[in-house]
Amino acid sequence: MSSAWNATTDNSQFDGNELLNHAIEVYYHDVARAVGRRGLTQGSALDIVHDLYVKLAAQPDVLRDKRSIKAFLCRAAINLGIDRRRREQFEARLFASMDHEVQDIAAETASPDYRIDVKARIRILKEAIAELPVRRRAVFILHRLHHYTPDEIAAHLRISRNMVDRHLRRALAHCLDHLVELG
Repeated sequence: MSSAWNATTDNSQFDGNELLNHAIEVYYHDVARAVGRRGLTQGSALDIVHDLYVKLAAQPDVLRDKRSIKAFLCRAAINLGIDRRRREQFEARLFASMDHEVQDIAAETASPDYRIDVKARIRILKEAIAELPVRRRAVFILHRLHHYTPDEIAAHLRISRNMVDRHLRRALAHCLDHLVELG
């Protein structure tokens, strides 16, 4: 297939998946630039194009009736970027308020049992972290111990930002479940 594609290209010559694959191949950089102009990092923009591809792969025939496939891909990717930014802002506000609440909790005087409780919690957390799948454990450790941002983790492990978020949520839930069992 040629890399040139214009309004006269006959889309009926492609099945849905071929049309999607060809469109992403031809317009990949244009779509990523369109998303990047909205203030996202290059890595995030590329992740969004990947996420768009995955989303459209479930319904590839959606491109068949579009007058401008490039415009459709750009708009859809920009919308995904807006959704991602809103979700990140919401999560930042949510966790920021939790951080303030935690700091406002008065410390209790440490009892002799407290030291035993802390050791037990640390042991349980170590066991819970060890039980995590390798990739999830790596994401969790990079974030919680090495203070990497989700974008840095995605770049470091060569996975999408969404996958980093998913691994973090599942790792935290796993650790919390183990601590609740201790409680």
